[in-house]
Amino acid sequence: MSGFSNIEPDPSMIGRLRPAPFALIPDPPVLFRRRAERLAGLAPGHDLALYLRFLERVCATQAELAATLPPPAPIPPEQVERARAGTMPPLDRDALAAAPELRDTVARFLAALSPEGMPAPAAAALAMLREAPEAVLTEMLGNVLADAIPFDALPPHLFLSAAVQLHAARLAAPLDPERLVPVGTGLCPVCGGPPVASVVVGFQGAEGARYAACACCGTQWNVVRITCLACGSTKGIGYKAPEADGTAPNTLDADATVKAETCDTCRSWVKILYQNRNAALEPVADDVASLGLDLLMQGTEYRRAGFDPFLIGY
Repeated sequence: MSGFSNIEPDPSMIGRLRPAPFALIPDPPVLFRRRAERLAGLAPGHDLALYLRFLERVCATQAELAATLPPPAPIPPEQVERARAGTMPPLDRDALAAAPELRDTVARFLAALSPEGMPAPAAAALAMLREAPEAVLTEMLGNVLADAIPFDALPPHLFLSAAVQLHAARLAAPLDPERLVPVGTGLCPVCGGPPVASVVVGFQGAEGARYAACACCGTQWNVVRITCLACGSTKGIGYKAPEADGTAPNTLDADATVKAETCDTCRSWVKILYQNRNAALEPVADDVASLGLDLLMQGTEYRRAGFDPFLIGY
């Protein structure tokens, strides 16, 4: 296919002698600081430099508040156990929209952001949100929590998505990963959200393991490699990456660190990041920065199954 290198799966990586941990719980200050730093590193010379720097400011604010806000009330242990028994996520998204603690996080996050130097639509959206009636905030937060952000109101929903990420990560942080269980194909075991991408890790004890990364709460969960994150199929899985400059269309780019994992069963694709080759890769930041891969995939028969509130509208 024009514009891509086709990369075959590596069957030797499907199994592991020692199982990797099922879930990796986020450390919110570290999560958002690392994301901000990655965005800052990606921005220079990038076609999306202005947007990446804007997101860097958003994530730096998330990191600052994650380190300074008082801890939220933890998810009750009995709720965690009920969720475990019913193979459900312990964080109830439906109950969050009207939760006072989320509203407090939203208010603090909006107050901490400075409109100075922001693009005009973003500054206007920030001003609107600071004055928005409760009913409007409730509706918009419902959109964010349902991963149903309307295209005609992207800037305010982006800010609210960032506030929800902050609150959800802080709720996920105290959870015992040993009490989490798989809740369904392509669903976060903490909040039930879809993955932004998957990451092949290189840290000790999980070398070469693949983790799906939640775009909402930042939890990562282990998924067997060469498995579709949208439908769970292990058949018809392939990998595509942009061709290197000057190579022929059939040249295999096995060294690419960001690829599209495609599924011929459901005709979907999700990005896969090879953190074991480049430890600086960060799921959300590198998803945005690899927009060129999305643009190339738009010309294929596959639909994007990864979700990133920072990429809606592109």
